[in-house]
Amino acid sequence: MSLPPKLASELRGRRILIAGGLGFIGSNLARLVRECAADLTLVDALVPTHGGNLANIEGLDGVRVERFDVRDADRLAPLVREADILFNLAGQTSHLDSMREPLRDLEYNCAAQLAIVEACRHHNPEITVVFAGTRQVYGRPRVLPVDELHPLDPVDVNGIHKLAGDWYHVLYGRVYGLRVCVLRLTNTYGPRMRVKDARQTFLGTWIRQLLSEEELQIFGDGTQRRDFTYVDDVVEALCLAALREEARGEIFNVGADDHLSLLELAQLLVRVAGTGTYRVVPFPSERRVIDIGDYVADDAKLRERLGWRPRVDLEEGLMRTLDYYRDRRAAYWG
Repeated sequence: MSLPPKLASELRGRRILIAGGLGFIGSNLARLVRECAADLTLVDALVPTHGGNLANIEGLDGVRVERFDVRDADRLAPLVREADILFNLAGQTSHLDSMREPLRDLEYNCAAQLAIVEACRHHNPEITVVFAGTRQVYGRPRVLPVDELHPLDPVDVNGIHKLAGDWYHVLYGRVYGLRVCVLRLTNTYGPRMRVKDARQTFLGTWIRQLLSEEELQIFGDGTQRRDFTYVDDVVEALCLAALREEARGEIFNVGADDHLSLLELAQLLVRVAGTGTYRVVPFPSERRVIDIGDYVADDAKLRERLGWRPRVDLEEGLMRTLDYYRDRRAAYWG
């Protein structure tokens, strides 16, 4: 898959910096924009419990890779100074880790975000910054689908800190004039996601279990409904947010055309793979207290303002994802 020709032409010649560039979404973004960018730099601290993996950029040539924590102001400043667009995908996604080590999550999802917008304010106030937020900021939905006006009510520490990340970007746009945009993502999946555990997405764990001939476990009763966005569609949304003036200062939900129960998802995954079993099991207590139940995004604002539409349906996306991991266990299982 590639970016639409018009979008690719608009990106051509831009100097692009991706924070979290060795992670799941960052590396897929890098692959889709590398032919367009005049200069492409990836920054990643490669924290072992996060999503960064050097295997994600295997075969990706002509890309500059810098390994450091974005809180290192002296190293970040010159990269920000040289860039036209900064895609901010830095941070950690694990809800359980945030509850077990909240101060560590504070560093990764608050201090790191503040360091990035501060670097932009001081060293390149004309840069465009797109921040990858999360639907976790809404907590347990009060109405479905969830639009951007839904109350903000996180159920875990990660959601609180990610919400702070949203508002650092929005505030710096309002007060200092930074060109910022926030995309709130929901259940992004696809090649290069973390599958060794559930720190990034439970679907990654399911993919590993299925290909390892292990039984899938569905927590709860399996009726929880979710929507799933293929990573290339998320990348397209990120690029539109970087290029469209209508995105400046805005927050957008990114959703999908497909939403289904977890039981239906397991059934679809087994059918697409042609093998596998699953069963419904009780929620582990530490997961039950932070589970959000049903979630479906209302992304009409993104579709109407920026003209975004998902191009990969769930069945096709799952097939591509399974195909990617079948021959890459050594790089992602351990």
